[in-house]
Amino acid sequence: MVSIPRFSALSPEWNAALVGAIASLPISAVVNWFPNSEATVGAGMMIFGAVTAGVVAAVRSVDSDAAGLYAGFLGGVLELVIFAVTTGTTVAWPLSRVAFFAFAGGVVVCLASMFGLGCGRIGGWLMRTVGSRWNPTASTS
Repeated sequence: MVSIPRFSALSPEWNAALVGAIASLPISAVVNWFPNSEATVGAGMMIFGAVTAGVVAAVRSVDSDAAGLYAGFLGGVLELVIFAVTTGTTVAWPLSRVAFFAFAGGVVVCLASMFGLGCGRIGGWLMRTVGSRWNPTASTS
């Protein structure tokens, strides 16, 4: 039996979010090979990572919504870091550009978290629905 790694210093929801975020990396790489795909790592964490986090949370009987929210948050933060690093930011930004980036970054992180919450809920629902069909104690003889 394969065991899912656990990070003991974090809550069970954060554990599921980290497992989902790490598991989403190869999925995002495969999706990026599709023709005309513009998939990014952060978007993969928001979608595939949050669904996987919801599934892992449902298996561990913790809140799949929170796990998806945290995975979406991680994806949003990673996407902002990638954007800031790749756009050639300079130290001499005018104050208006810094204020706009801070505001837009906050909006991106909030939307990514909400998107992750929805995907985590879908992952938890999938696990509860599909898992209940394979439950050996539910069969009647």
